[in-house]
Amino acid sequence: MNFSEVFKLSGLLSKFSPDGKYLASCVQYRLVVRDVNTLQILQLYTCLDQIQHIEWSADSLFILCAMYKRGLVQVWSLEQPDWHCKIDEGSAGLVASCWSPDGRHILNTTEFHLRITVWSLCTKSVSYIKYPKACQQGITFTRDGRYMALAERRDCRDYISIFVCSDWQLLRHFETDTQDLVGIEWAPNGCVLAVWDTCLEYKILLYSLDGRLLSTYSAYEWSLGVKSVTWSPSSQFLAIGSYDGKVRILNHVTWKMITEFGHPATVSNPKIVVYKEAEKSPKLGLGALPFPPPRAAARPFSTTETKYEIASLPVSLQTLKPVTDRANPRIGIGMLAFSPDNYFLATRNDNIPNAVWIWDVQKLRLFVVLEQLAPVRTFQWDPQQARLAICTGGSRVYLWSPVGCVSVQVPVEGESAPAGMCAAVERSTNCHQTQVKPCKRVTAFECQLKFIQHLW
Repeated sequence: MNFSEVFKLSGLLSKFSPDGKYLASCVQYRLVVRDVNTLQILQLYTCLDQIQHIEWSADSLFILCAMYKRGLVQVWSLEQPDWHCKIDEGSAGLVASCWSPDGRHILNTTEFHLRITVWSLCTKSVSYIKYPKACQQGITFTRDGRYMALAERRDCRDYISIFVCSDWQLLRHFETDTQDLVGIEWAPNGCVLAVWDTCLEYKILLYSLDGRLLSTYSAYEWSLGVKSVTWSPSSQFLAIGSYDGKVRILNHVTWKMITEFGHPATVSNPKIVVYKEAEKSPKLGLGALPFPPPRAAARPFSTTETKYEIASLPVSLQTLKPVTDRANPRIGIGMLAFSPDNYFLATRNDNIPNAVWIWDVQKLRLFVVLEQLAPVRTFQWDPQQARLAICTGGSRVYLWSPVGCVSVQVPVEGESAPAGMCAAVERSTNCHQTQVKPCKRVTAFECQLKFIQHLW
């Protein structure tokens, strides 16, 4: 991997355009847009206050900057640098802002979730949607951008409203059989909407586009229920992560469970490969370091290297004893994601935080387990092939593919070991060489999170 020079950045406010040509980053109230290939500054915008959120439009022609404290949203155009738009929510306040799939409408959520305001950049018209619910994932768009589903709360009951995104007309409105809805998500094909209830009740509801209830699934009762939900890219499977440490897979024909994946603390099956990260300190001889040391070497540095080793079975994974008398206990499946080819499923059990489990979806069995030296913070699949990137908040990024895995050391600046790496990776058309653009003045977890989010 080749690394560029560092760039100043405020927090996690750095995003690549959907077409991969531009990089937008924020430094307090300034928005900097760079060319991905040359890293030269293309545009420099000045906002009215410190930027708290940025988001590209789907066609990469516009970018919005939200200033929640002042209830403002400013929109900038890359094609017409002199054009700009300011949206002021006034006394209603602002807690969230996002683009519609067409990239010409902005959806602002006011304080206390009183309403959602839809602003049109083309006609300058305004539409209002009342009663949006304050939940984990209360708004979702179909992949083709034609429909939007919104979770609502009226008269102490949960509802779903489906809107047509072209004119924001209400298509369907129906009540859901949930106590306290916490999330909704469209299937990739846009035909089925998954709705899940609060963790106090295990319930998954599946609705069609016209609001018909297709199926209801509940694995057990009187215990903590659903923790995470994700669709497979083909829409054939719905994976449900539960607080009991199991992943249950539903099929798209009968919406019944076809299998469940457990996450035991001991791996003993000889057909499973367990990669274990190991630390190795190289031996330093008398001539290993120059004398006197250069000025750049005066700051603290680490000589430890890590690599993956294939562990001998059985392997006992490091477990974490959860504190069950507090809210949000660290148990259950907190993360799960399908590979883009629909062949693998990666999961993380929160009470075994150092391990990533990779399942073979076609054969419905465990394929590989990766055990890290530190707890896994996040992981993400390469959208073009079966390759998984993992970060633990340290100065390394880990890559796994069916042919093996590798640990990548991130070069950093400053006195602390990991400085940051917060731009995407370019991949050459002639080879698979990867180039990472690091950033500056962010924490280790922030830099790796950005690296994972924009890795491919």
